[in-house]
Amino acid sequence: MRRHLVRDSVDAILAQWRAERPDLDPSPMGVIGRISRAARALERRLRDHFASRGLQSGEFDILATLRRSGAPYRLSAGALVGSAMVTSGAITHRLDRLVAKDLVTRETDPDHRRSVLVTLTDHGRELVDELVDAHLELERALLADLDTAEQDQLAGLLRTLLNGLGDTPE
Repeated sequence: MRRHLVRDSVDAILAQWRAERPDLDPSPMGVIGRISRAARALERRLRDHFASRGLQSGEFDILATLRRSGAPYRLSAGALVGSAMVTSGAITHRLDRLVAKDLVTRETDPDHRRSVLVTLTDHGRELVDELVDAHLELERALLADLDTAEQDQLAGLLRTLLNGLGDTPE
């Protein structure tokens, strides 16, 4: 189904560049600008969603990563750093907050004394199981303007872009 395309803010920016610099092709700005603006809008909605449940988005990411890792819902802090694409300092700060909320525990790995193991508590598992349903419901609502085929097409295009940018599983 083809919808009538409504101009967005990026269209106005592109029109300004075309008027001021007709010698340029600003079309890459259209793609990058829309991805950036969409990411900020989505992050804002997700941040507000998690804040209403007493969490930050990064904290949910850690809980979800531990939960989807399977029983015993335990990973090294290093594995969490790798999956979250943030610094070890940021992970440490998030873990401090999650430990204080009794959502995870942290202990020295008995097999590798320099490594820390992070484990989802029962309370943390219950919370993430409850939140993931609401999270998926919100994500469906955020994508509601795209039908299933469009969502699949967009996911494929973004996968291709991310692969080209080096974002591949390790």
